[in-house]
Amino acid sequence: MASTIQALPTEVVYLITAGEVIDSLASVVRELVENSLDAGATRIVVSLWPQQWRIRVADNGCGMNLDDLQQAATAHSTSKIRSSADLWKINSLGFRGEALHSLTTLADLEILSRPLGGKLGWRMIYGDGGEVVQVEVTAIAPGTVVTVSHLFGNCSSRRQGLPTAAQQMKAVQATIQQIALCHPHVTWQIWQNDRQWFTICPAATTGQLLPQILPQVRQGDLQEVKLEIPNPPNSSLPTPNSKLSTSNSSLLTPHSSLNLVVGLPDRCHRHRPDWVRVAINGRMVKTPELEQTILSAFHRTLPRDRYPICFLHLAISPDQINWNRNPAKTEIYLNEIIYWQEQITQAINQALSISSTNLKEAVHTTRVSKLLKAAEAKGGYNFNPQNPNENHKNPNSSLLTPNSLKAVAQVSNTYIVAEHSGGMWLVEQHIAHERVLYEQLCDSWQLVPIEPPIILYQLSPAQVSQLERIGLEIEPFGEQLWAVRNIPAPLQQRDDCAEAILELSLGGDLQTAQVAVACRSAIRNGTPMNHQEMQTLLDDWQRTRNPRTCPHGRPIYLSLEESALARFFRRNWVIGKSHGI
Repeated sequence: MASTIQALPTEVVYLITAGEVIDSLASVVRELVENSLDAGATRIVVSLWPQQWRIRVADNGCGMNLDDLQQAATAHSTSKIRSSADLWKINSLGFRGEALHSLTTLADLEILSRPLGGKLGWRMIYGDGGEVVQVEVTAIAPGTVVTVSHLFGNCSSRRQGLPTAAQQMKAVQATIQQIALCHPHVTWQIWQNDRQWFTICPAATTGQLLPQILPQVRQGDLQEVKLEIPNPPNSSLPTPNSKLSTSNSSLLTPHSSLNLVVGLPDRCHRHRPDWVRVAINGRMVKTPELEQTILSAFHRTLPRDRYPICFLHLAISPDQINWNRNPAKTEIYLNEIIYWQEQITQAINQALSISSTNLKEAVHTTRVSKLLKAAEAKGGYNFNPQNPNENHKNPNSSLLTPNSLKAVAQVSNTYIVAEHSGGMWLVEQHIAHERVLYEQLCDSWQLVPIEPPIILYQLSPAQVSQLERIGLEIEPFGEQLWAVRNIPAPLQQRDDCAEAILELSLGGDLQTAQVAVACRSAIRNGTPMNHQEMQTLLDDWQRTRNPRTCPHGRPIYLSLEESALARFFRRNWVIGKSHGI
């Protein structure tokens, strides 16, 4: 088996971003695990002894032969790039050839490896500078085991400057979890001081893996979207309508892919923006522009001071990325950033909508289960249809389109009961109307003149300035009196228009004013509605971009799945058996 690890040419080394690669236990784990993933590993075992400053990473990857092992720890030796041109088409997680060499100068390094199909395994111990000091044949399954001992043993000041062992273990856990999200097909076993610490089981998708990392989030709280998106039109990459003409065109595709996992805003959110995560081509990265795009897409869907759960993974051509900006490869430069921001916004809007593709997840919630259990325990959950045979007389009832709601009744002049092909929904009329009005105001903020003007009393200069900021025409009308000569169109027919204008004068930007106008103008709870008014509201609400929550972040609807109702009423019982026959 020919050696694949080679030392990089000097001119390539000079182009590589220099800097500290190994600076903590977490950085050691990150570098070794990335090598395992590059080797095609599907099972990785990480063992840590923090008090002894020892780390071992074992994998079932492709392994290394004897020649590769002898070259592996020398300076800037790698199998992943060969020339300066390769820096612009990085397809691997590690490519600089620095990590193992750095470890030989900071710790004792031992590698055991056996290539797939190889008859022998080898054990090597490396000295300072990456030179091999001991070689022997060893029994090992195909794969690689790397052991780092006495980390920073020759640099006591470095050890003293690091955080406590507990803090470092927390950083290791976060590092592994981030990498696992990018590679959900991998099995992870993590040991600490010879005891199993935690495991991450493989999953078909990132959305199925996420509840293992965030136990408080359930599968039904998440929505996952996978999209194929065309390459940017201004890029040199092929697009769906272009012809591939380059010599390596077979390696390029006209599409990139976007994998998005979001926590539905009516079910889960966070106190901090710590779970707005972005990964590109298998690696978690820091991209403030894309993170801000995600936060903006969730604007006015969450309660105040709450942040979304969102994991975004872009798989795009290496030509679009410059990985060579930071030694840790966490900061990148992404070409055509505005294009990717637009695609991300569209994907989030699709994930937050209620459609046939995500109806099943939208129906099943943990709150429904709790509601049914509580109702069953208290005996107060009664359903008395006026015509119990109605469903049997309407064989076409199941032909309702998946996203159509049919208004049935109004409860307490507050909730609209809607029939759905998958069950029954309760829609809170005020906040549903508030969502409709808010999006209409965002799309068309219209101020209309009024006659006579609205007279306000004792406004402060700040209040006057605020009203002028959002576009209202206001002028002095006497001592401590002010005349407002135009108002937002939805307030035109309101009896409490003056109170609404005072509310708008208390501060906030235009969006805050739009939320206030929508809330003030929406139909109030306690207002009776006829059947046509309820149906119109349901139709308008279903067409909104973010129908799950109102602009304040409150959930708009509660869905009861027909199968859940069937379980509660025990419709699967055999009647004879229920009578003891």
